[in-house]
Amino acid sequence: MTTRLIGGPGGPTLFEVWHTAETPALITAQPGSSDEDGLVLAPPGNGTRIRVIEFPPEGDEIRQLTGADAQAKFKSMGSESASTSQAGAPHPLMHRTQTVDYGIVLEGEITMVLDRGETSLQAGDVIIQNGTNHAWANRSGKICRMAFVLIDGRFSDEIAPEKK
Repeated sequence: MTTRLIGGPGGPTLFEVWHTAETPALITAQPGSSDEDGLVLAPPGNGTRIRVIEFPPEGDEIRQLTGADAQAKFKSMGSESASTSQAGAPHPLMHRTQTVDYGIVLEGEITMVLDRGETSLQAGDVIIQNGTNHAWANRSGKICRMAFVLIDGRFSDEIAPEKK
């Protein structure tokens, strides 16, 4: 397992547990070590990823991020294009990936911020992200720990982002 603090003090800590590089997953007698260098937001193409994230209480350093700051944070995870932050966005760390994500709140509370609205989640809650534009905001004053299973996917034509 690899542990990474993202964005410096006040940022989340990611615990990279495991990933598969293909579907169906190749099952071997002796699994090897990770073939990735550094932190990668999305799972490999046609693969999966499981990680645990500890979200500290959100402070001003997050709330005051600019769009360029947010893009730099996602770029450090190999996914600059995931950032959808722009003026007037409901949260500076709004992002969207071509994945289906299963998120499970293990401890604490967190708010899932969407384009239109928010949902508060507590320990035991499960959320399915299906290519949704979203951000995570910990407004509780305590660490929130979540487990995520990310599954590579592709957007249908009806929800694919416009190409620039």
